[in-house]
Amino acid sequence: MTSKSKEFLTSSEAASLLGVALSTIQLWTESGLLRAWKTGGGHRRITRQSVEHMLDQQRAAVEALPASDQFTVVVVEDDRALLKLYQAQFAARELPIRLICASDGFEGLIQIGRYLPDVVITDLMMPGMDGFQMLRTLDKTPELKKSLILVVSGLTDDQIRAEGDLLEGLSLFHKPVPFDELEVILRERIDAVPSLLEREK
Repeated sequence: MTSKSKEFLTSSEAASLLGVALSTIQLWTESGLLRAWKTGGGHRRITRQSVEHMLDQQRAAVEALPASDQFTVVVVEDDRALLKLYQAQFAARELPIRLICASDGFEGLIQIGRYLPDVVITDLMMPGMDGFQMLRTLDKTPELKKSLILVVSGLTDDQIRAEGDLLEGLSLFHKPVPFDELEVILRERIDAVPSLLEREK
């Protein structure tokens, strides 16, 4: 039986089809983005249907994005107007970045797993999977250890503590979005990557 006709795929087969690392497949199965079960020996078996659905989502998400090795930023925010403001502000400031947007934690995991961005900027209170759950899931992904994660939230410090608090080491900013501060952080991060500086000359 060929892999095309199999109802269930191994993690390696799913990773190959989706073009991501094995650890990303583990991240997506553990968070429920891919439907899977484990054999008696502890091996994951992932439904082909869920992999094909993920492929469709990826194609739709990247349809207008050319292949690029630009500095990549993923913004996860459920307020569509605020997402547009991020796009407008970063464009007006002429930041040399590729900006990927996601509207909730589930979509955020998809985009982050796909692009392994240099920086993630996320809200906390979102429908479906919120930012707290998404961040806890991302903390288990070794490939993202070098990514800078910034939290921009309308919650007060007390409200955040009541929700279980943030993981240690995350930078927190309160809304309204401090675009001037974000610009400084992004430019410092970009300047630390020599290849990016060369591309801007």
